[in-house]
Formats: sequence, C-alpha cells, structure tokens
Amino acid sequence: MRILQLHSDFIEYKPIKKEIKLAEEVEKKKKKLEDLVVLFTAIEKNDDENVVRQAVDEVKSSLDVIKAKKILIYPYAHLSTNLANPNVALKLIREMESYSKKSGLETYRAPFGWNKQFHIQIKGHPLAEQSKVFQTIKGKKPIEEKVSDAVEKEEKIKSNWFVVDTSGKLIPIEIKNNEIFGKFDFSKNENLKKFARYEIAKSRVTHQMPPHVRFMKDLEIADFESGSDPGNLRFYPKGKMIKHLLEQFVTQKVIEYGAMEVETPIMYDLEHPTLSDYMNRFPARQYIVKSDDKEFFLRFAACFGQFLMLTTATMSYKQLPIKLYELTRYSFRREKSGELSGLRRLRAFTMPDVHAFCKDLEQAKKEFIVRYNLCKNVLNESGLNTDDYEMALRFTKDFYENNKDFIKKFIKIHGKPALVEMWDERIFYFILKYELNFVDALSKASALSTDQIDIENAKRYGITFIDENSKKQHPLILHCSPSGAIERIIYALLEKAYMDEKKGKVPMLPVWLSPTQVRIAPVSEKHLKYSKTLAEKIEKENIRVDIDDRNITVPKKIRFSELEWVPYTIVVGNKEIKSKNFPIRNRKSGKVENMKIEKFIKQIKKEISDKPFRKSSMSTLLTKRPKFVASI
Repeated sequence: MRILQLHSDFIEYKPIKKEIKLAEEVEKKKKKLEDLVVLFTAIEKNDDENVVRQAVDEVKSSLDVIKAKKILIYPYAHLSTNLANPNVALKLIREMESYSKKSGLETYRAPFGWNKQFHIQIKGHPLAEQSKVFQTIKGKKPIEEKVSDAVEKEEKIKSNWFVVDTSGKLIPIEIKNNEIFGKFDFSKNENLKKFARYEIAKSRVTHQMPPHVRFMKDLEIADFESGSDPGNLRFYPKGKMIKHLLEQFVTQKVIEYGAMEVETPIMYDLEHPTLSDYMNRFPARQYIVKSDDKEFFLRFAACFGQFLMLTTATMSYKQLPIKLYELTRYSFRREKSGELSGLRRLRAFTMPDVHAFCKDLEQAKKEFIVRYNLCKNVLNESGLNTDDYEMALRFTKDFYENNKDFIKKFIKIHGKPALVEMWDERIFYFILKYELNFVDALSKASALSTDQIDIENAKRYGITFIDENSKKQHPLILHCSPSGAIERIIYALLEKAYMDEKKGKVPMLPVWLSPTQVRIAPVSEKHLKYSKTLAEKIEKENIRVDIDDRNITVPKKIRFSELEWVPYTIVVGNKEIKSKNFPIRNRKSGKVENMKIEKFIKQIKKEISDKPFRKSSMSTLLTKRPKFVASI
C-alpha cells in the first residue's frame, strides 16, 4: 500500500468518468472538504487487512502530531505500477474507511474507480507532505530476526544521566513528563537540552517524515525503493556524486591520519565462535542470509574483517598504534521499521570505519584525542560546525573515578558542555565512548562521528603484539567512524539547510559537494555555441558546470537554478560575449557581480580549496537529462 499524505486547507473534487466496470455508483457532484488530511491511496498486490490497519494506525499517529482529526481516503492508482485486483482494492479501501472510523477519525472517502477532477491547497508546514509505504508478504514464513544479547541489555539498561560542564563537573539531570530537571542551566544550551531529552527518553521511533526527505527528493539525491527492504535507498546521479565526494574526502583524511586501507567480506559465519560471541556484544540487529546449509550474518561494521586480518599478524609495541581503515559499502543493521526515516536511519549504509590498536590505556587515551580532532575536522570541512552537533560521553562509574582528569581534559578540548551517560557496571565491550550527534528540525538526534575504547576484542580474537620484554600482550582497540554513515552526513546537511531556510537564510550545500557548481544560462539558442566553449573552459579547471539549453526565458532559467541549489549562475548573451564580462549570480549572497571568467574561476577554486573533485556523469546539456522525480 502506498499513501501520499497531504495536510490541506481544502480539497474540492468531482467524479468525471468511470474508469472500470467496478466503479461505485455516485452522483457527479462537486464535494469540498476543509482543514483535513487527504490520503491519496494505492492498494497493491499482496496487501491485506493487516496492512490496511497498520497504515491507519501509522496515519493516526502522525495526525496526533499535527493536531488533525479529519481524513479523506482518496483512491489514487497513479502511485503504483503494482496494483491489486480492483475487487480486492475496493474491499480494502472500504476496510480502511471502516477501521479509520472505529479508530476515532472523522473519515470521508472519494469514490473508487472514477476519473476525478480535483483542486487542493496544501498547508505550508514541514510535515504537511508525507509519503508512506506499507508492505506484507503472504504465504512466507519470515526469517527469524537475530537480536544480540547487547540489544536486549541495552533496552533494559539503567543509566545515570549528567551534563558535564567545561570545567569537568558532573551535574545530575533527569527527565519527567518530557521535561528536564537538574541544576544545569540549559538557557544558553537549547540544542543540548533537545539532545538530552531525546537521549534520555530512549525512543527512536519517528511518527512523521523529517523535512530533509522533501529536499532529498526535490534535489534528486535519493528516494525510497519499493523493490527492496525498507531502509535500503536508491541514489540518483546527483546523490551518487555527493556520496562519492564525501567518501573520497573522508578516506583522504583518514589516510592522512596514518591508517592503512583494507577491504574485507560483507558476510560472516553465524556459527563461528569468536564472531558469534562478538556479535552478541554489539547492540545491533542482524540481517541473516543462507548459503548452502550455513547461515551468515551481514556485517554491521568493518570490525570482523579487520580483527580477523590481525589475528595472524605479527606486531611490535614499537609499531603501535597500528591503524586499519575500511569504507564499508555496505554495513547492515536491521533497524526497527518504525525507526526508519529518510537518510537519517537506514538498514544499509556506507560506513567509514578506522580501528587503532594501542599498547595500553595511556596510549589509547592519547590516540582518542588525536582521533577526536580528526572527527571534528571531518565534520567541519563537510559543512557542519560545532554549533550543529552535541557530544554524548558514555562510561562506567569505575572508569570515571579512575580517569577524572582525562574526562576534564577531553571536555575542555571539546569546548562546550556535553551529555553524560554513566553505568554502574560495564554492559558492553568498551569502557569509554563518545558520539557527536546532530539534532534535526524535529528534535531527533543522530550520531555522526564516534569513537570508543574496546578492552575485550583483542583477547576474543587472539590479536597480540610483542612487548618490551618479548612477551605477547593484547592491545586495546579504538573503534572510530570519523563522519558516521556517509548517508547521515547528507541527512544532516539537508536538515541544516532546512533550518537555515526557516531562519531566512538560503538553503544550500557546500560548493564542493554541489552536483552542479556553475550553471550557464544562454539568453537564446544563438548563444549556445559560445556557452559550450565557456563550459569547456570552466570544466578544464575541475569545476562542474552545465548549460540550461531549454527553450525558456532567462528568469525561468535562473529560477530553476535556484531550485536546484546551484551555487553560481552565469547569463550569456550578446553583451557578455562582446565584453567578456559576465554577470555571475551568487546563490549564497543573492548578489550579481560582473567579472571576467578567469577571475571567477580563480575565486571558485579558492572556495573549493583542496576538496576532492569528480566529473559529473550527467550530460552538460539539461535537455539531455531525464527527470528522475516527477512532480505531483
């Protein structure tokens, strides 16, 4: 079942013509409903009553958030190419109507089987437009979900919550009725307050589509894939470009840090004693696949392959810390379906994963700080500054008592207060962990950069080094993702753009990540030849450029350039060709500056600096490009 959910000021519709023999008998009269949620609904093959009720329950939850009670179920076959038999579809549409009324919703329904004329006005808030997909598989027994011991423990764990201020002092806090209580003054730390409320509640379920989903679709970055498991997205050419640039950038930074890049398998033996034991210590749900008569789990990080790689390695204390890195395409975690939301939380994601194998705790703590600076640098150069994220520190009471000075030093380097989760006893394999968390427009938090000190797995895997006395010792292992999942960086940038827009700023991506960095807008067809020559000159300087060669006016070309978040737009006409002086529109400032193309190239190259470059895989001419996301 597919639903396009639109919170509307009104909808006015009129049945025009029967499209199928099964069409319901109705009068061809206009009907108008005001202040309601319209559910454009397509019933698909394999849908059943359970899917219908699941859909209504989900819709009702989202209506509670936007304070709406009235719905119109509007049969709309155009949402799917996998439609159910009309008899089944009508039966389920009626069931949907009945169940909605029983659920307490004021429910209306447009006639089934008709071609209808409609006029709709959608409200302007960020949750007004939402897309939902609900699926079931008939006649098949679901594969048993493997839940690690750590997941079950995490759900039951008792946490003590604090804020650590910049002096290193721990200030207890707690949450009651969604309000934070404690002696810490959150008045100058509103973002930290939102983050603390979200973390302490420990609820990851989302009841509405986050704002970045609209940008993700409108900009043709990524979209949901109905032919796959939920949480597995498809990326269009522009999205693939952004992903690749971020992957290349993070990898470049990690190699500069000193890590050796490797590649490891994506699946591992579920019955392998060491792997199975570690899997049960990691708080993640598993994907299980079968090959021959064996079961394998898909990796949720690069740990397994890197640890197995070092099991047979010979290492000296003089070589430590040794650093291994892999950009995993992909890592897999079977997140709960209610937690999946756009790019924020996925089941298949690209994860940069760098481990450091350290001699002892002192070396591990020094490396921890080095890697924190790596993480901060990666986020900042990706377009996220320190005001955009909040830190969570997690450790046991014993670790804190024995390492207070280190925690004070670390928080001083961070430069602002952080949330602390302290446990009375160690539940996981690590003794210290931090995350830098982005807080989005819906006050949901998502971990970006993270690192942790692991004291178990070297012994579990049999990883050793030779110490000063020629004896074998087990190293400590640091687990770090300098950026977090690549997809989550894109999510954070889009959510930040949305919040900037609400503050009156222009939403945009960093120039180095923009799929098109320069748009050339020829005044007419006779200026196209020169525009192509100009584009070639710009492209030779490793700048992505395209040409709007469509037969539309210049103002419309500029408007479309703005809608696509193109940082710079150049208009080319007779005057510009003659003078070689071009009006260049800067999206960020909104200003137009006339300059020679050589000066402009020098200026944009300075802005891009040493960031990675990748040539666009799309045609330079807009008329040669397909439209991947159709307008509704």
